[in-house]
Amino acid sequence: MKNTFRCITALMMSMVILLTSFTSVHAQPSKEMYIVQMSESYSETMNRIEEVVGGIEPEFIYENSIKGAAYRFTSEQAERVKAIAGVSAVDASVDYEVSLKESVPFIGADNLRSELEDRGVRLTGKGVKVGVIDTGIDYNHPDLSRSYVKGYDVVDKDDDPMESKIRGKAQTFHGTHVAGIIAANGRVKGVAPEAELYIYRALGPEGQGSTSFILEAIERAIDDEVDVLNLSLGSPINGPDWPTSLALDKATEAGIITVTSNGNSGPDLWSVGSPGTSSKAISVGASTPPLKAPQIRVSDGEENIGLHAIQGSKPWDLKRSNLLVDGHLGMPEDLISVEGKVVLIERGGIPIKAKLENAKEAGAKAVLLMNNIPGTFAAGVEEPVAFTAATIDHHDGVRLREWIEQNGEDAMIETKYVEETDHMALFSSRGPVTQTWDIKPDVVAPGVDIDSTVPNGYMALNGTSMAAPHIAGAAALLKQAKPEWGPEQVKAALMNTAVPLVSENGERYPPFVQGSGRVDIEAAVRSDTLVYPGALSFGVWDGDPKQQESQRLEKELTIENHGKEKRTYRFDVPASLGTGLKWQMPMPVTVEPGQSKDVTIRVEIETDIIDFKRVDGQIKVTGGQEDITLPFLLFSDEPDYPRVSAFQFGKLPNGGDWMYEVFLPGGAEELEISLYDPDTFTYIMTLDHETDIPKGVFEKRLHKDAVQLDPGLYHVLVYAKLKDREDTVESKILLLESRKKK
Repeated sequence: MKNTFRCITALMMSMVILLTSFTSVHAQPSKEMYIVQMSESYSETMNRIEEVVGGIEPEFIYENSIKGAAYRFTSEQAERVKAIAGVSAVDASVDYEVSLKESVPFIGADNLRSELEDRGVRLTGKGVKVGVIDTGIDYNHPDLSRSYVKGYDVVDKDDDPMESKIRGKAQTFHGTHVAGIIAANGRVKGVAPEAELYIYRALGPEGQGSTSFILEAIERAIDDEVDVLNLSLGSPINGPDWPTSLALDKATEAGIITVTSNGNSGPDLWSVGSPGTSSKAISVGASTPPLKAPQIRVSDGEENIGLHAIQGSKPWDLKRSNLLVDGHLGMPEDLISVEGKVVLIERGGIPIKAKLENAKEAGAKAVLLMNNIPGTFAAGVEEPVAFTAATIDHHDGVRLREWIEQNGEDAMIETKYVEETDHMALFSSRGPVTQTWDIKPDVVAPGVDIDSTVPNGYMALNGTSMAAPHIAGAAALLKQAKPEWGPEQVKAALMNTAVPLVSENGERYPPFVQGSGRVDIEAAVRSDTLVYPGALSFGVWDGDPKQQESQRLEKELTIENHGKEKRTYRFDVPASLGTGLKWQMPMPVTVEPGQSKDVTIRVEIETDIIDFKRVDGQIKVTGGQEDITLPFLLFSDEPDYPRVSAFQFGKLPNGGDWMYEVFLPGGAEELEISLYDPDTFTYIMTLDHETDIPKGVFEKRLHKDAVQLDPGLYHVLVYAKLKDREDTVESKILLLESRKKK
């Protein structure tokens, strides 16, 4: 049931490569999966839907995760269903993709186990049921066979959640890697090696699955009454009311500790995607465990250039100076004289895997893949390539090209390795969440160079997909240690005791980058005080600056004393971070052992002197065994979130019409999509122009006669405007010749 048009590569790359002829496994290619949410009874609403669309029955019915069902409609039918009484929302089902020594001891799990075992306590996750929604698992792996209990394959509709073993592009290994981080119990030891694994295969060949599959897997996890649920997957939809995010909220309300990756689309703000936007789940960003990070430089005195791993390639391991040559786009004709040299290749034109294979075939030693637009990017290949490669940002790539032009055959680069620990991974997605303005991620965990299980062996991978299962494993340990705690308390313990991280220059990362910080499972298990919510978003003050009266925003907090003696808690006023803020902290509050109290934090906006757009920081709570810091965030005006993202464009099968879709977090007063020549940026045509579009995913079908394009590479500019803010998304699309059926 793969939705071929909605193939959103949110976690590995941002440039979209599309074919003019899409393959489809649907019986009716013009129909796509939609999630219909219902506000009234199932039977009455479904009967109305059946009458309107002519007898179409639902493919999935959801009772636990959301109240609704999945149908296969045409876009015209979906519009008619939106108007039916009892239907609260109709959302197109988007595709989700998978997000991945020293990391387990680094977060304190081994030390905690060792210390408790000395006192006769075994904290291993024993008896805790951990669900994993992913690509399946190799349950025959010697490190996982003891932990695996049961599972279900949503893709193939059977009870066998084995990873895809088809050789080539369709083979997967992601779910096995994630499961190993949580509960491997052999040569590799996971965070909770004796936890019970419940595996739900919702991502099929190539690691892709639709919203409908994810919702079905969440339904089954709720029915199986798992204690913890991990989703190392994501989409580029930064919205709180997307069905998968709402489903995780429901699962949390059912008593499940839900954990999800924040996404690999950093370092830009607002790059978190669903289901990481769930308000009640624990969204996890990626930090670096102890490692030696490779950097290159071209000569003494030049600033070092940081390298970032390409998931699925060999990590950068060069030891000495090497010749550097320009490989342009990495086509075979660009790589005539590269044997034994490092090749600088620009992103775009052909898939990354083809670039690496071409360079390897030409005898190159390694590839430096530079971004083709400003900024950095996270890259990966679907099938591993045994070749050394890394990415660099556009600015550094331009510098290296200039170095090659200046020095010709004498252009050399030198690799050095720098100790790096407890910094944010560049690829880790940042918050906040649009509309709710929630701080995301909630916490971070190691997600760089994480060695874990894969079918038939082991592999080191990078990603927030690797960070999330560290937290799922930590939650399993906490659940074993504190079986009476619910999801909100476990989340609070992990956030309250996290270690705040600082950048290379010593500055503390903002809350929407690291949440509360890097998890410390030892401290979380020992915590005697819980304060939640663990992060405070005061939202947006959008009052009239000309008003004379001050405006007040407030947040309620719960304080729980889990110690053996009564404690008195105090709240420190945050350091002055912007003129026009006046904090009103609660008076000191005394809480008896085993009791809790609610307090309110207020902040007044002095409208006549306000001088900030966004303010963030930490509120300190003292009185417990350890001080607790609560990150906070406040906007004084309409936030500058991107007005447009997640653009897709391609030709539909069986008919030749074109289709595009784009995500508009707050809607748009104006939307325009134009094509340009990728080399000269000469304007070619405007694909479409729309006005007054509601928030959410917007899709439109364009008749084949209205858009006549020759095969080739095009530069796309997507423009959107809302509330005096204009944004653009730039991308490239490669249109190939349609293959004629034999």
